[in-house]
Amino acid sequence: MLLAYLFGSIPAGAWVARTYGVDIQKVGSGNTGATNILRTLGWGPALVVAFFDIFKGGIALLIARLFGLDGLQLGLVAVSAVLGHNYSVFLRFRGGKGVATSMGTTVVLDPLVGLMILPIGICVIWLTRYVSAGSMVGAMSGVIVAIALGRPLWEILTLALLALLIFWTHRENYRRLQAGNERRFGERVKPEVPATETSSTG
Repeated sequence: MLLAYLFGSIPAGAWVARTYGVDIQKVGSGNTGATNILRTLGWGPALVVAFFDIFKGGIALLIARLFGLDGLQLGLVAVSAVLGHNYSVFLRFRGGKGVATSMGTTVVLDPLVGLMILPIGICVIWLTRYVSAGSMVGAMSGVIVAIALGRPLWEILTLALLALLIFWTHRENYRRLQAGNERRFGERVKPEVPATETSSTG
């Protein structure tokens, strides 16, 4: 669980943004996930961050299986990886919202469930243009699909915990959705320009 947390804590979004001279925690939503990277830096950096965030969740579970973990232990490893992403030890316990990392853990935990909920989330994003809506619906559908497929209780509880974490990290998004002022998918946010670059212009 500790190893999974450390894997999840790797702040790919913050590091990628730093190569562009941007402190991603001070731009847009302040989160280090791919959505905020997309709004700030564009598709290229966002795809890199999304891939890495998915990968680190999946690799944590693969390593756990190599150690012979299964059942509830494997579920706890999945939750630990997502907690690491959301509350990274490298970012003073701040981070992203855990969607991509949850997807990575779910696909390795149960490939069928993961592949079934992915198009659901994508369709909701496409129809509503809200990433937050797709994330929350996708997370909730994971629990429903697992129950419908007759998956073991430990897996259903794991997916329920992952869904609760996603709903918790998206609580402000939910309020903005209700208020009608949530940012839509692809809407850009202008990053702050470092003072050293603007001082010469007077």
